[in-house]
Amino acid sequence: MGFAEKRGDYWRGRYKVPSGKQLTVVDENGKTIRFATKGEAQRAASEAENMHRRGDWRDPALGQGAFGEYANRWYEAQDLAASTMQNYRRHIEEHLLPEFENKALADILRTDVDLWEKKEKAVYAASSVKTWRSTLHLIFADAIDEGLITSNPAAKRRGRGKRAGRSHDRGPEKAITDALGILLVAERAALLSGRDDEFVAVVLKGYTGMRWGEIVGLETEFARPGSIRVEWQLYELDTGDLVRCPPKDDSYRAIDAMEWLTALVADHVARAKPTPCPCHGKTYVFRGQGVARTGDHQGAKLVDVARRAEVSTGTVSNVLNHPNRVTEAKRGRVKHAIADLGFVRGGAVSEHAAHWRRNGFATWLFTPAVSGWYPKKAPQQPRPVPLLGEPWPGVPARGRGASERADACWLPIAKGLTPHGLRHTHRTVMEDIGTEKVLMDRRMGHIDSSVSARYAHVTPGMRKRLMLGLTEQWETALDARLALCLTSPVRALNNLLLVRASMVQSPRHR
Repeated sequence: MGFAEKRGDYWRGRYKVPSGKQLTVVDENGKTIRFATKGEAQRAASEAENMHRRGDWRDPALGQGAFGEYANRWYEAQDLAASTMQNYRRHIEEHLLPEFENKALADILRTDVDLWEKKEKAVYAASSVKTWRSTLHLIFADAIDEGLITSNPAAKRRGRGKRAGRSHDRGPEKAITDALGILLVAERAALLSGRDDEFVAVVLKGYTGMRWGEIVGLETEFARPGSIRVEWQLYELDTGDLVRCPPKDDSYRAIDAMEWLTALVADHVARAKPTPCPCHGKTYVFRGQGVARTGDHQGAKLVDVARRAEVSTGTVSNVLNHPNRVTEAKRGRVKHAIADLGFVRGGAVSEHAAHWRRNGFATWLFTPAVSGWYPKKAPQQPRPVPLLGEPWPGVPARGRGASERADACWLPIAKGLTPHGLRHTHRTVMEDIGTEKVLMDRRMGHIDSSVSARYAHVTPGMRKRLMLGLTEQWETALDARLALCLTSPVRALNNLLLVRASMVQSPRHR
C-alpha cells in the first residue's frame, strides 16, 4: 500500500513495486509531484501501486527520445526489398525528418500530423502525401509495440475534419488511348530512337498491360510462343542501379500472347541478337538506347539517312565508304538525305546501354511521341519535334539547325499519356471487348480477395475470346494506319503494313 513521505514543505507519494524497489509518484515528464497534504500524496501513491499491479503503469521517460533518432533506428531494422527500402528512406529523409526530427515521440500530437499533412498537400500531390503519412503511421505503430508511446498520432479518424461531398484529393483521370493510338505512338517512338526496339516494346506494353519494370526486365527465355512469362522485373533505384527482383506483389503470371504479337517479339529478338548484359549476366529482349542520345541534342544517325533516302543502311554505308558500288541515282538520294539531315560521319553514338532508364525513355522518346513536343531542358524551352515531312509520318531532324531545316511537326495523339497509361489502356480495352474480370485480373497481375473472385476461374473459352478480340483491335488499327499511308520508315511496321495490305487485297478478304 502506498504511503506519504514528508519532504520539507511538501509531501511526496511513495510505493513499492513487486521487485521490492520503492518508487516515487512522478508526472508525465518524470519529475516528482509535490503534494500539499499527506492524504493527497498517499492516495496518489496507492493508485500508482495498483497501476503497477495491473500492468498499466508506464515509465514517463519513455517516448522522450527524438523522432529522428527513432526513425533512423527503425529504418536500419527493416529487411525489405531494395525498392521498398529506397522509398522508405526517401519518405523519411525528404518529408518526415524536416518536420518531426527534433520533436520527442510522445510530444507529437494528431493535430501536429494533420497540420504537416495540410502543408505538404499545398506543394505535393495528395496521393504522394497519403503515402508519406502511411509510412509515418507505420513508424508510430512500431513505437507503440515497443511501449514508447500509447497512441498513434498519424491514425486517421473517419469523417473527422473532412469536407462533405466528393473527395478533393482525387488526382486527374489517367490518360488512355486506343489501338490506333498505341500503333502511332509506337511508330513515333521508333522514329525518335532510330531503331525498331521502341516500336516492339510500346506495342507489347499496350497489348499485355505489363508494368514498365516487367518490360525492361523481360528475359528472352520468358518470351515464349503463345505467352509472355512474367518472372522478374528490373527496378531502378535512385543510385541508378537496376535491381533484378520479383514482380510487384509477387504477381508472377503467364500472359497469353496473340500469334502476331509472338511473331513480332520473336522477329525482334532474331534481328537484335541480344547478348547477356554486363550488370546481371542475363539476356534481355530489349536493350537501352544509345548512351548519350537524348532528344535532338545529338546528330542524325545512319539509319535516319537510310530512312530519308529510302534505302538500306548498307547502301548508305557503301556510299560513304565504297561509292563505286552504288548506282548514281542512289548515291544522289543518299547525299541529299545527308545534307537534309545534317548527318556528320562519326557524330552518332553506336554503343547501346544495357537497359532503358525510366526517365530517359519517358522524357525523350515516349512523351515526344505522344505530344509531338520535346520537354523543357535547360537551357532549351519546350519545343516541337522538328520533322522532315517525307517519308510520312516524318523523320525527326537532328543536330545543329534542325528547326530551320524542318518543314513539319507532329500533332498530339493522346494528351497526358504516360508509359503507365498504356497499362490503363489495356485494361480499358479488355473491358470494352467484354473480358471477364477474373481473366483481366490475372493478366494485369492484380489480386481480388473477394468471395466472388474465389469462385471465379479462367477457362480456355475466355482466353480464346480475349485473343480474338485483341487481334481484331490490332487488325483494325493496321487498316486505319494503311489508310493514312501505305508504308512506314519503321522497318518492323512497314513489314506488317505490306503483309496486311496484301491480305486486304486478296480475294478471301474482299
